[in-house]
Amino acid sequence: MAQWTSAIGSTQLARLLTSQQPRPAGPGTRRPPAYRALADGIRLLVLEGRVPVATRLPAERELAQALSVSRTTVAAAYEALRGEGFLESRRGAGSWTAVPAGNPLPARGLEPLPPEALGSMIDLGTAALPAPEPWLTRAVQGALEELPPYAHTHGDYPAGLPALRTMIAERYTAHGIPTMPEQIMVTTGAMGAIDAICHLFAGRGERVAVESPSYANILQLMREAGLRLVPVAMADGLQGWDLDRWRQVLREAAPRLAYVVADFHNPTGALADEEQRRSLVDSARAAGTVLVVDETMTELHFDGDGEGAVMPRRVCAFDPAGSTVITVGSASKAFWAGMRIGWVRAAPDVIRSLVAARAYADLGTPVLEQLAVNWLLHTGGWEEAVALRRAQARGNRDALVTAVRRELPDWEFDVPNGGLTLWVKAGGLSGSRLAELGERVGVRVPSGPRFGVDGAFEGYVRLPFTVGGAVADEAAARLAAAAQLVRDGQSAGGDVPRTLIA
Repeated sequence: MAQWTSAIGSTQLARLLTSQQPRPAGPGTRRPPAYRALADGIRLLVLEGRVPVATRLPAERELAQALSVSRTTVAAAYEALRGEGFLESRRGAGSWTAVPAGNPLPARGLEPLPPEALGSMIDLGTAALPAPEPWLTRAVQGALEELPPYAHTHGDYPAGLPALRTMIAERYTAHGIPTMPEQIMVTTGAMGAIDAICHLFAGRGERVAVESPSYANILQLMREAGLRLVPVAMADGLQGWDLDRWRQVLREAAPRLAYVVADFHNPTGALADEEQRRSLVDSARAAGTVLVVDETMTELHFDGDGEGAVMPRRVCAFDPAGSTVITVGSASKAFWAGMRIGWVRAAPDVIRSLVAARAYADLGTPVLEQLAVNWLLHTGGWEEAVALRRAQARGNRDALVTAVRRELPDWEFDVPNGGLTLWVKAGGLSGSRLAELGERVGVRVPSGPRFGVDGAFEGYVRLPFTVGGAVADEAAARLAAAAQLVRDGQSAGGDVPRTLIA
C-alpha cells in the first residue's frame, strides 16, 4: 500500500521550485551541481511546508521535462533526497516526501508556563491574552446574580443553557445566517467541540484534510484520535487557501472531514475572502466532505470598529441548509482563555447526535461560566470587552513587529490584520533549535514543526501578540540572542555566554 496521501504535478512543482529566490553567492563561491540545487530546492519546500510531507512527487521523466533538465539530474536529486531521509520510494508506488528519522515533532512550546515561571521567562508559547477587565469580574458577578434559579435544578444541560443557545443563535441570525437554538450546542471550549465532532464523524484511520500549517493543538487532538491527517498547503503569504490544491485533495483523498480556519488563520494570520469560502464549500459538498470551520479568531479584526466591520461573510453563510459546514466558535480567544465556553453550529440532527454522544464524554459545560458569557452577550459587555481585546492585540502586534524587524532584520513575515499570531520564517535557522536555545536565554517560543504534519516547517517559528512595549523589545532581543547561539552551533544544554543575556 502506498504511503503517500496527496500528490503534486510536475508543472506545479516546477513552478514552486522556480519561485524560490536563492541567496546571492559570495565572491569566489562555486555554484552547486544542478542535481544538488534541485535536491536542496525540494528539501526546502518540504521544510517550509509548501510541499506537505507524504506528497507523491512526479516521475523523474515528467519533472525533468517540466524543468528542462536531464532525467539524470532529477534521478540524482531524488537519490540524494532518499539518502538524507527527505524522500521514500517503493517500486510501483513512486516516491513521496518525508522527513528524516530521528526528527520527532518538538514536544515543547504550546503548553502554558506555570505562573511562578513568568518572572524569569517571556512566554511566547501560547496565543492568549490576560482577561479584559473589568469585564471578567462584571460577568462573573452578573452570573452569580442569575445563578439561584439554576441551583434548584440538577445543573446538567448537555446541549447548553437554553438562554445561551438562544443568544448565540440570535447572533448568527443577525449576521444574515438564520439560526435556531436547536442548531447550537454549547461545549467546553473549541477543543471540546472539535473533539466531539471528530468522534462523531470520523473513526480511527479515516482521513481528515487539514491546512498546512494548522493549529498545533487540533493536529495533536486528531493524531491521538487515530485520524489520518492529509495536509493541504496554504497559499503564499496572507492569501489564504490554495483552492486548486484543496480541490485535488478533496477529489483524490476523499477525506471524511476537513478542518479549516478561515478568519486570521492560526498560525499564518491569513484571511480567506468570500470567493474562497464559497468555492471551498462547493468543493467539500461535491466530495461529500464535512467542512469543520474554526471561528475562534473571527472577532479579532484590526480594521474598523464594531463586530464584522470589515469581515467577509461567515463560511456557513454559503451552506444555508447546513449539510456541509459545521461551525465552531469560542469565547477563549476573543474574551479570555480561562473562560472555557465554546459552541457548535450545525444542522439540528447533527446537534442531536452530538448531544446524545456527550453522555459518554463530559456530560455538560459548567453552568456558571455559561451564565457569565450569556451576561456579556445580553448586556453589551461582550462588544466592549472584545473592542478592548482588539486594541490590546493590535498594539502588541505593532510593538512586536517593530522589535523583530529591528533585532532580526533577516527574519521574514507578512503582517496580518487580525488574530493573535505572526508566522515567521527565521532567516534559514532551525525553528526547533531556536525553541530549545530560546529557553536558555529566557524566551519561550514554539517551533514551526508543531504546526505541520510530520515535521514540516522546520525553518519557522510562531510569535503571538501577547506582549507589548518594553516586554516586546526584550522578547525580540532574547530571540536575537537565541538566533546567534544557533548560528554559533551552541548546544541547548551548554553554557550561554553572559553577554547574550545581559
